[in-house]
Amino acid sequence: MAGRTIYDDGEDPYRPIRIGDPASVTDAPKWGVLLLRFMRIVALFWVIQGLLHWRIVMATNQSIFDVMPRNAAFAIIFFAVLDLVAGVGLWLATPWGGVLWLLIASAQIFVTLSIPGFFVGGYLLIGVNAFLIMIYFALTFEAGRDDDAQRLYEKRRQRKAENEAEPKNGRRPPWAPKK
Repeated sequence: MAGRTIYDDGEDPYRPIRIGDPASVTDAPKWGVLLLRFMRIVALFWVIQGLLHWRIVMATNQSIFDVMPRNAAFAIIFFAVLDLVAGVGLWLATPWGGVLWLLIASAQIFVTLSIPGFFVGGYLLIGVNAFLIMIYFALTFEAGRDDDAQRLYEKRRQRKAENEAEPKNGRRPPWAPKK
């Protein structure tokens, strides 16, 4: 197999989340655009979750460490801070935002299993987080494949242009660049 693979990302480490140019190779959906939209929708939900955790922290007259069990108070502070940071990272479509979101979603699953009743929804939250994680991985995979198809198309177009520019007698003019 000649050319680049999905594992070659030397010049662009953010390739799976790049939107690309608006010219479409085919009529297939642009997976990078779908990934970006998905990340922004999830980002809105995570910012709302973070703000709801901050509401719990700020609404009490006393410290939450005096009112709640210590592990629950630490979990609220943990999610209050990191939900907002993950939401911003997802909104900006940065790689660290996706990684942080995956860690926070996994932590929510762990906390839901270890502290029953901590999150509203309980086991439904586990299913929703698992579903969102699967969608994220599928969109990231397809966005990488879409980018590879675009590069292959550009390479073929460039090769075709080079072949058309070459004279029929096989000799190149002296002013043409060497290959």
